[in-house]
Amino acid sequence: MNRFRSRFLFALITLIVSVLVGLGLLLGQIFNSYYLNSFKEEMMKEAELTRSIVTNEDLTNQEIEGLLDELGEKYTSHITVISNQHQIIFEAGILKEGHDHQRLMENIYPLMKDRTKGYYYTDQVEDVAYYGFPIKEGTNSEGVVIVSSSVDSLTKVNNQLWMILVGCLGIAFIIILLIGVRITAQFTRPIESATKVAMELAKGNYKARTYEDHLDETGMLSQSINILARNLQDMTRAQEMQQDRLQTLIENMGSGLILIDGRGYINLVNRAYKELFEVDSAGFLYQLYHDAFEHQEIIETVEEIFMTEVKVRKQLHLPIKIERRHFEVYGAPIIGTNDEWKGIVLVFHDITELKKLEQMRKDFVANVSHELKTPITSIKGFSETLLDGALSDKQTAEYFLSIILKESDRLQTLIQDLLDLSKIEQQGFLLSIQPCDLREILEDILVILESKAKEKNVELNMILPDNLTYIEGDIYRLKQIFINLINNALTYTPQGGSVRVRVEKHDNYALVTVSDTGIGIKKEEIPRIFERFYRVDRARSRNSGGTGLGLAIVKHLVEAHKGQISVQSEVGKGTTFTVKLNKKIDLLP
Repeated sequence: MNRFRSRFLFALITLIVSVLVGLGLLLGQIFNSYYLNSFKEEMMKEAELTRSIVTNEDLTNQEIEGLLDELGEKYTSHITVISNQHQIIFEAGILKEGHDHQRLMENIYPLMKDRTKGYYYTDQVEDVAYYGFPIKEGTNSEGVVIVSSSVDSLTKVNNQLWMILVGCLGIAFIIILLIGVRITAQFTRPIESATKVAMELAKGNYKARTYEDHLDETGMLSQSINILARNLQDMTRAQEMQQDRLQTLIENMGSGLILIDGRGYINLVNRAYKELFEVDSAGFLYQLYHDAFEHQEIIETVEEIFMTEVKVRKQLHLPIKIERRHFEVYGAPIIGTNDEWKGIVLVFHDITELKKLEQMRKDFVANVSHELKTPITSIKGFSETLLDGALSDKQTAEYFLSIILKESDRLQTLIQDLLDLSKIEQQGFLLSIQPCDLREILEDILVILESKAKEKNVELNMILPDNLTYIEGDIYRLKQIFINLINNALTYTPQGGSVRVRVEKHDNYALVTVSDTGIGIKKEEIPRIFERFYRVDRARSRNSGGTGLGLAIVKHLVEAHKGQISVQSEVGKGTTFTVKLNKKIDLLP
């Protein structure tokens, strides 16, 4: 902006100097002409007066010379009267003694003798001005009066005049320049400020403001720029807020999102997609979709949307690393104003867990149906046999009735386990928390299951601490946990094997391990043993009266106590279940 002010001041100074120089030249010429004309008029008056004196017949030559001397002294000039015979008649004035008569007669007189009226001539070499005036008597020329005077006075006056003009015009220039600078600053400062603010706005700094200290056009300009800056700042703030909301929504949504432009290049990938498909945005963004996507099914979906320009919804089963995952893919074209094609958007919903839950539901229904069908079929079959005449045979009838009772007990156990599992999984399930001794609980369980261990010829050992081991928990549910675990260990341990229960005390928790030397569990089956109705050895489990719900109940009860359960197993060597229970339970969510 200093350049603008400098240019403006330069133009103003140039204009002022031009005007002042022109004015000075004009005034100088006017004053020079005025003094020159005054000088001529004086010489003309002196010449006329000299002619009057010379032509006065009442005056003697001596009187004439005296008057002429007085006249020359008065006008500081030299008077020469030359007859028509080219002779000097009278001569008087300041140059009377040293006047150059030869130069006068040779150079000046020829210019004056034939004139019919006064004539002014300046000798530039001698710096002398001459004025010749003819002496006539009637129409006859009697001679010439030549009045000469030095032009030094005229030059001196002219120099003084120019000095005065230069001084006055210089002072005027300084005054006008100061006023111009002040006026320029007054008018350019708002413009400079407005320009700086406009440049800041162009750079994106919408907080910049200019002063509004005038009510004229510059003040209106500043006010308009400030209003524009405030509007831009509000718009930018709203846009940033909207952008942040949109960015937060896109990055934190649970589904994968991809935006592809009209040329097929990927412009946006959210965090969920990168986590689902384990891709890096650096090598994925701004790539053509058929080069970026590894799965042909996604490429075909994109091509379908490009060709049909309609929404597409598909379920895809895609391999991701070592597993296959289910996705529900929504694809839609992006159509701008005037039906302009912008690209497409793809949304990937991971429905793998939903598929697993759906499969678990199907398996649950199938397993429940199967588990209910087996005892009901046995009860119905033996009941029909009894009705057909087997009641008459007391031994056969008692055998059939014992089977019916056994299957009824199994059916009751299954229904009770289902009710317990349903109750535990409910949102409002509560435990009856109270201090309880693990040693006492496990000793009670030992009494209950000791007969079964002896019947199977399995050694049941418990390694308990000498002193009390108190924890907070529900005594009934804790017994249910360890009865299930120890009972399973006895069930899957062959004759001659052993089951060992061990309790370890720690500062904040207690560890209970149930180990057996049974058949063991395959490594790939361990993650599924806590599913409903899942059995490692289906035939043995069914023969033992198990429902396949025990470990599912155990897992839920341990988690209800804010504890943890883990499994270690090796086929043919045995299995170890470890339950970690906290001594203090915080039931707050």
